[in-house]
Amino acid sequence: MGSILHSLNPAPWGAMLHDSIATMEHAGFWAAVLQIVFINILLSGDNAVVIAMACRDLPRRQRLWGLVLGAGVAVILRLLFTGAVGQLMLLPYLKLVGGVALFYVAAKLLVRDHADKGEIKAVEQLWRAVRVVVVADLVMSLDNVIAVAAIAQGSLTLLAIGLLASIPIVIAGAALIMAALERFPILIWLGAALLGWIAGDVMATDSAVSGYAAARFGSSVAAQIDVAASAAGALLVIGIGGLWRRLAEAKALPPPSE
Repeated sequence: MGSILHSLNPAPWGAMLHDSIATMEHAGFWAAVLQIVFINILLSGDNAVVIAMACRDLPRRQRLWGLVLGAGVAVILRLLFTGAVGQLMLLPYLKLVGGVALFYVAAKLLVRDHADKGEIKAVEQLWRAVRVVVVADLVMSLDNVIAVAAIAQGSLTLLAIGLLASIPIVIAGAALIMAALERFPILIWLGAALLGWIAGDVMATDSAVSGYAAARFGSSVAAQIDVAASAAGALLVIGIGGLWRRLAEAKALPPPSE
């Protein structure tokens, strides 16, 4: 807990910023920036899926704002919580909570918004989509956080430049995925299954769960449990999300005329 409080203390961040600016003139700094951009793009495919699925029900004029705000807020939060999230996600049972949150998000993304567009303000719809993106991104970003933090080695400026530079590419990827979702609706189910797979993996790799499984059954069986949990997560999202979707569609039907 002390390391988490230390990461939230503004004094070390100020020192990191001062030291980072001093290193910007070195070629190695910019090589590390390119590494962070590449790693973040490589590991952000699932994030782009979330952004695209969360924004697909927005009015067309709001979609660009949804893409920009969703990716931007998620990356900025990832920058701010790089140290804290890395420590927090190692705490027992916290990844279980994160996995449940991601499972809910994945199932909810299968449910289309049947509300009358006149009943819901566009701004409210926009921020609802942004909230979905932020919650999912925080849960799924542990791999990004670890990889990027290893390259940055405590350089706040390096983190900021590398993560912010990747925003346009993540937005472009999300836009392409959203266009594909409109053309091929089956991809919505595949995207939800992907998020369910990740949710199952997040829960299975919680330190309490993985530690117990390894101690009780051995590391090889624990690895198989991880795969089984991921597959179960994907199937449960499809099953529960599909049922939720059908109930929402039935509720949206007009009452039968007498």
